[in-house]
Amino acid sequence: MNEDFLIGTYTSKTSKGMYAVTLNHNHQQLENVRLVAASQKPAYLQQVGDRVFAIKQDGDLGGVASYQLKDGQAELIDQKLGAGAPPAYVGYDQDRQLLYSANYHKGTVTVFKVASDGTLTQTDEVTHQGECGPKPEQDAPHAHYADLTPDKRLAVCDLGMDLVVVYDVSEDGKLTQASRYQSKAGFGTRHLVFHPNGKVAYVLGELSSKLEVLKYDAETSSFSHVQTVATIPADWTAHNGAAAIHISSDGKFVYSSNRGENTLAVFAVNDDLTLSHIQSITTAGDFPRDFELSQDETFLVASNQNGDNLTLYARDATTGQLTLLQQDVACPEPVCVKQWVK
Repeated sequence: MNEDFLIGTYTSKTSKGMYAVTLNHNHQQLENVRLVAASQKPAYLQQVGDRVFAIKQDGDLGGVASYQLKDGQAELIDQKLGAGAPPAYVGYDQDRQLLYSANYHKGTVTVFKVASDGTLTQTDEVTHQGECGPKPEQDAPHAHYADLTPDKRLAVCDLGMDLVVVYDVSEDGKLTQASRYQSKAGFGTRHLVFHPNGKVAYVLGELSSKLEVLKYDAETSSFSHVQTVATIPADWTAHNGAAAIHISSDGKFVYSSNRGENTLAVFAVNDDLTLSHIQSITTAGDFPRDFELSQDETFLVASNQNGDNLTLYARDATTGQLTLLQQDVACPEPVCVKQWVK
């Protein structure tokens, strides 16, 4: 059995754009890293059917693009670019056919309507304003994540403001703020995932290297704090930036990456949905930004941005723990890993 993954990259060194890699389940190895779309800085991706939505840069312009997947390649359909840096994240709304982008540098959240042919039309944009955190990286609002809650609202993580903002979304793609959750100053809110029950979210703090467990109340569309846990050891004193967070489909294990310690941290989900740290394992590379479980969740593929390599693990579904299978799989500047579901 073979399975493909799409790899988003930076293009500041040798990378040419969006790549793919094949996971050979029988041989338990990654094979055939290849370019599928030439593009500048497709650093985050979302694949939906035969389409890929990605971050895109063109010189001094940045924005989002849509691609058609065909014959093993991704062909550009449309792009919406504006002056300034590109976004950090794109999220997709299947029901309303909307694309969301979070722009770290501008502190903006932008919404696009996706037509049946894949073309994009902007429907709204909000700019975060307000008091920011105490750390040097928190000089301004920095929207870092924009994706759906289980009840189809939009949750936005703002690293600069230590904030999770929830928006109501209209059918025509307009945003209305519904609630704000404030983390501890300096937390550096980056990404979040929801438990399959839809009642709990796990929020990753990049600057604090911590995870918050939050209860989500759908009636009020608001979060409340339950627990905070560290992603790195208490005696770790060198720089670290937490990066990606994912949860197994059964809701029993949460995974996060550490850029600095260069590890994946594994947490067991307790009966009360709090977390217990059970493993930290090397990524066998430098600056692990993202990772992804295979479709059957028996493997995990991690990307090391500064190491220019991918790492493969076996995953034990019972214990949640990872075993290193393969390292040093050459891939230029990998920063996003997504299943290529066919």
